[in-house]
Amino acid sequence: MRSPPSPELTSAAVPVISERDHAHGDGADAIVYLDLACPACAAMWPELRALPLRLCVRHFPMASKRSRSPVLHAAAEAAALQRPGAFWDMVDSIYADQGHQDDPHLWARAEALRLDLRRFEADRRSMVVAARLRADFMAGIRAGVTGTPSAFAAGKLLQGELIPGLASALAL
Repeated sequence: MRSPPSPELTSAAVPVISERDHAHGDGADAIVYLDLACPACAAMWPELRALPLRLCVRHFPMASKRSRSPVLHAAAEAAALQRPGAFWDMVDSIYADQGHQDDPHLWARAEALRLDLRRFEADRRSMVVAARLRADFMAGIRAGVTGTPSAFAAGKLLQGELIPGLASALAL
């Protein structure tokens, strides 16, 4: 199978949203690199989702800090392969319950989202999903992302407390 293309980058290595990305909403563009096992990302997620943005989420699993991170990202990507909106539903579900990250909890989430569990399992372990996660992660590294949460808005890299930075950069 063909690997997904890398996220597009401008000549200054500032990422731009492409058709391959998970983007949702209207408003100014914000590309956010998240780790689905990151407590800081989970804490700011509801506020981030409420901002009037065209929000693009890219994978930045930091397995060296959080061993379950790649599995959680693969689950979100596998959900997206079955139904586009399921990506956002899975991310919302994972962030809403950070205490339950093991496979049985992921299966329960997939079932609650009415996903085909066998396909979900096959997809989350597939080379296509692994390539997508790697492409996002490497694009983040090339753009200067060193940790999560991080975002790009109005051509600026923001790290740490994203909500005030996004509000300022995008004049929200």
